[in-house]
This record gives sequence, C-alpha cells and structure tokens, in this order.
Amino acid sequence: MDFLNHPETDRIITQAFIEDIGDGDHTTLATIPEGTRRKARCIVKDEGIIAGIDLAKRIFSYLGEDFVFHKLMEDGTAVKFGDIPFTIEGPARLLLTGERLVLNLMQRMSGIATFAHEMSSKLEGLNCKLLDTRKTTPLIRHLEKWAVVIGGAHNHRFGLYDMIMIKDNHHDYAGGIEKAILAVEKYQQENGLNLQVEVETRNLEEVAEVLRVGKVHRIMLDNMSSEEMKKAVQMIGGRYETEASGNINADTIREKAESGVDFLSMGALTHSVRSMDISLKAY
Repeated sequence: MDFLNHPETDRIITQAFIEDIGDGDHTTLATIPEGTRRKARCIVKDEGIIAGIDLAKRIFSYLGEDFVFHKLMEDGTAVKFGDIPFTIEGPARLLLTGERLVLNLMQRMSGIATFAHEMSSKLEGLNCKLLDTRKTTPLIRHLEKWAVVIGGAHNHRFGLYDMIMIKDNHHDYAGGIEKAILAVEKYQQENGLNLQVEVETRNLEEVAEVLRVGKVHRIMLDNMSSEEMKKAVQMIGGRYETEASGNINADTIREKAESGVDFLSMGALTHSVRSMDISLKAY
C-alpha cells in the first residue's frame, strides 16, 4: 500500500488541523510578522526507529508550498540522541502552526516503529510474520499501521470491511462455530463477496470442529499454551494458515512462533508503545 499518497493521510491531516487551529493560531499571528522566513531542524532526543519523515513533509506542504524540506534520513532508519532526520525552511508562521502536529504524529509513529522492529527481530530465522491488530487509536489507524510496516512488521486487516474474522463472540452468538462458518458462506454468496475468512479457536476441540467444517482460510489459536499450539499446528497440517494471538510479549514471542504458526498477532504493537522524544528547534 502507498500509505503516503492515500486519501486517509490527507483526511487525517485535514481533520487534525481543524481540531488544532480552530479560528486561528492567534499566538503565532500576534507575535510573528507576516512574511517572516525561518529555519528549523528536527532533533531526535531518544533511540529507536524513526518514522513519519515523509509525513512531516506532507503536513508542511499542506500548509503551503513555500517550504524547502531537506530530508536527511529515510523512514525506518535507526536513530540515536542528537540525530537530525530533516531540516526545513519556510514561512515562520506556518512552521510554528504545523510544528505540534508534525511532532505528535512522528513521536507516535516512531514509538510504534521502534517496538515493531524490536519484536520482529525476535523472530529472525523463523518462518513466522508478526501482525498488528485493530487495537489502534481511532481515526489515525492508517498512520499507526504505516508505522508498523516501517518498523518491519506486517498489517492484519485494516477494518471490519476487508476480511471476515469469526471471533469467539461471533460463534457464541451464532450458535457455534459450524453455524457461524456456514452463515458466512451464505452471506458472501448472497452479497457477491469473496473475502478471506478467519475463525478464532480457544482449544483443540474447536480446532477440530473448524477442520471438520472447512470453508476458511486461516485458523486463529487464541490464548493457547505453546504445547497446545504445537498440537493444533500438527492437526491443521498446512491445510489452512495459522495465527497465534494472546499473551504475546517480549518474553513469549519467540516460543510462540516456534510452535510452527504462520503468523503472530500482537495488539501491543499499537496500543502499548512509548512515543519517541523528538523536537523541532529554530536555528
């Protein structure tokens, strides 16, 4: 996906400025003479993986075309305290108006990219991909999933619309796994859909039921022990993709992946990260 040139990127920028500027950046308008030009540099005050440099350029361009943006690093670069990802020169008023949005989003994205990189590196040598989830900040999911990719992990579904995932509450409400799967098959036929189907299982009995019914693409093994997961992977025998979810952290991720699953999904990639400390300083 081209995250930068996606309609969601422009929507987020537009809505964020509406929230922040309101009827005017009155402090800047009052203190900075019109026509003043200044320079600023982005300074990293932390360590990790930088993300959001291309987004920063897009944000300033949204405010006006009269900027000179010097990109000194690429998104996904490992950074340390004192590194300078970019410098910028342009209208001082617009630099100040855009500063906080640029920093807020870069700090958040860099925190996610850093954690995604840390967790992904723990899977080195294994045939298992780390996925994000829908546990994202409302209205900026697009940017958080972009940051996951910058950090070296992968995206799961983007929303409720691009994949069918039958979770425990779905099959409990539907009257069981078989009924839920058959209802999904009927729904897709009636609505001309061909979405991939994933079903969540909580134990080996439910795995066996999914295998009996079929008609899915991926089986999720939710909150199972590593031993249960190994047994489940053996039962599935490559007939369907497998995904492990639940209780995945820095201490367990390698062991979970070694069970033989194709994917690990980790909500913490986007819901439990520490933002990177970054500033924008005049010079």
